[in-house]
Amino acid sequence: MTGLIVVGVIAVILVFVLVSAYNRLISLKGQTQNAWKQIDVQLKRRHDLIPNLINSVKGAMEFERETMEAVISARNSAVKVAATATPETASQLAAAEGTLTTALNRFMAVVEAYPDLKATGNISQLQEELSSTENKVAFARQAYNDTATVYNVTQQQFPTVLMAGMAGAAPAQLWEITEEADRAVPTVNLSFH
Repeated sequence: MTGLIVVGVIAVILVFVLVSAYNRLISLKGQTQNAWKQIDVQLKRRHDLIPNLINSVKGAMEFERETMEAVISARNSAVKVAATATPETASQLAAAEGTLTTALNRFMAVVEAYPDLKATGNISQLQEELSSTENKVAFARQAYNDTATVYNVTQQQFPTVLMAGMAGAAPAQLWEITEEADRAVPTVNLSFH
């Protein structure tokens, strides 16, 4: 009789451990998806600001059409990729957003060359909004990577590895820098020549 009780207690503990592992995976999967959606929210904000910025400088920068078109094209491509992006396709979205960032950086450098544009309150406000949004995107990416890393590691740990298939757990791609320009170390020159 005592042996039966011991087996019963072990079975209950085993079921409890497996259910806990399953629930942990489901929870982390939900947190990873939520963190992904936070990136999506910030990217939407970024994508929505760009047309306003382009329209604000369009007349004054008519001969910089190539730069504006590069931003518009990169934005449209990023919006298209973002529409169907999932944590499993993070690298594709990161590449599209990297291209957009590069185009935006060139565009902002061109805007800086026009003192009259810089003096316009609307342009300054849009630049500030875009800068703020870039920071929010960076924080959202960091939060996503942190959450996805915990989710990925938990899938490989015992006993959750036993429940990964039943929980529909699949490794989430981390958001990585894909543009070499983003990896480059900025050059700072403080000489007065």
